[in-house]
Amino acid sequence: MEQTNWMTTILSNPYISGLLIGIVFFLYVRSLLKIRQMGQDIKKLREHLHTKLEIDSADNERRKAETEKIKQERDNLRNTVQVLNQKPGRQELRQAQIYQKAVEIMFEKSPGFAPAWQITLKEAEEEMRNAERGIIPFIKRMTSTAGTSTTEGEKSRKKTLELEEPASN
Repeated sequence: MEQTNWMTTILSNPYISGLLIGIVFFLYVRSLLKIRQMGQDIKKLREHLHTKLEIDSADNERRKAETEKIKQERDNLRNTVQVLNQKPGRQELRQAQIYQKAVEIMFEKSPGFAPAWQITLKEAEEEMRNAERGIIPFIKRMTSTAGTSTTEGEKSRKKTLELEEPASN
């Protein structure tokens, strides 16, 4: 009981009880101000988050639009390349480049290929020169393929045609 007497004596003192009430009131006001400050901070953070999300959303939309534009340009360029590859002469040019690359590879890989190729190439050039001068008929030039053998009659006719000189222009 002594402790309760001691407590009641202290609490009955007006100075001490006023001090305790003041401390409790101070802590209550301070907590209210702290809650208010935290509410303002939360509101400010929400505004910052909202602003950031708007900026990110606008940036994402811009990126999507840019991506679509680039995809469209890529498709247009792909179509243009296909159209250009289908123009007359493009396929032949491409095929000639492929043949040229194949010949270069064969020169490197096959030691006996080069002399045989040079001889065949000279024969083909001579035949084309004769065709351009009109010695070989146009139809024969267009229908003959590499590797087809000529008959004796064609060989003799060719020799006869080679002897005749075309008229000068």
